[in-house]
Amino acid sequence: MTQKQAIPFQLIVWMTVLFLPSTILAQDNPQIIPLWTNGAPGFENRRNEPEQAKDYWVKNIHNPSITVYLPPKEKATGAAVLICPGGGHRELVYNAEGVDPAIYLNSIGVAAIVLKYRLAREENSPYNLEKHVKQDALRAMRLVKSHASVWNIDTARIGIMGFSAGGEVVALIAYDADKGDANAPDPIDRLNGKPNFQILIYPGPAGIPDIIPADAPPVFLLVANDDLCCSAPTLKLLQKYRDAKVPVEAHFYAQGNHAFNMGNRSKLNSIKTWPQRLTDWLGDNNILVPLKK
Repeated sequence: MTQKQAIPFQLIVWMTVLFLPSTILAQDNPQIIPLWTNGAPGFENRRNEPEQAKDYWVKNIHNPSITVYLPPKEKATGAAVLICPGGGHRELVYNAEGVDPAIYLNSIGVAAIVLKYRLAREENSPYNLEKHVKQDALRAMRLVKSHASVWNIDTARIGIMGFSAGGEVVALIAYDADKGDANAPDPIDRLNGKPNFQILIYPGPAGIPDIIPADAPPVFLLVANDDLCCSAPTLKLLQKYRDAKVPVEAHFYAQGNHAFNMGNRSKLNSIKTWPQRLTDWLGDNNILVPLKK
């Protein structure tokens, strides 16, 4: 094969990921756990309303939940990531920004937990970001921590990942001082809901805090410069992190626009290979170090 005919390395990686048996990459039947057994507080009577799903999206979420994808035991590192798909808070881009990243994370030994959160901007929605969506994100993080021993997760290496509007969900809990309620009747609510690190992929503009606290989680930022929605806010977040002297890594690609997901559908080599930048960052920060036996 000549140099011109050579298959790009990242394409080979993605072909391998896509065509390996799913049992190697993620569970065939991942566990689905409602955030609350009896439904979301104040909306328990809506927990049995069916979700709507078509093509790439999921809507009408009234019983928020997590779906758990665990890597094979021989590959597991003990790290975990809670994934918040985007969709403008009107829908969830569930497969491309939830399941696909979960499969990729499993392939590098990371447990992945996909969050179905309530949608604040869906037509006739009774929910809002600051109260209900934040409530979902905090509960999901606490639920993951409560299962750490069962899922072989290191509680010092639990991060959160957000795409687009999902990045705004991340921001609701990443900078929050909420340490849990020691007197809560539910032991899950006594746990600290703060993540140990953040992964923000073209994060939405509403997720930029006024001040980055000194204990903010380290962050990995990735966006395309020609993303009219999210490149400028991401640059602003980068500068705030630099000013606060909190660890940050940022990748600004010249092209890619918005919503390129995990990159495997893009014609751009830089976008196709972006998950490797994330893997490098996780490795360089000792997040992929296997658990001690």
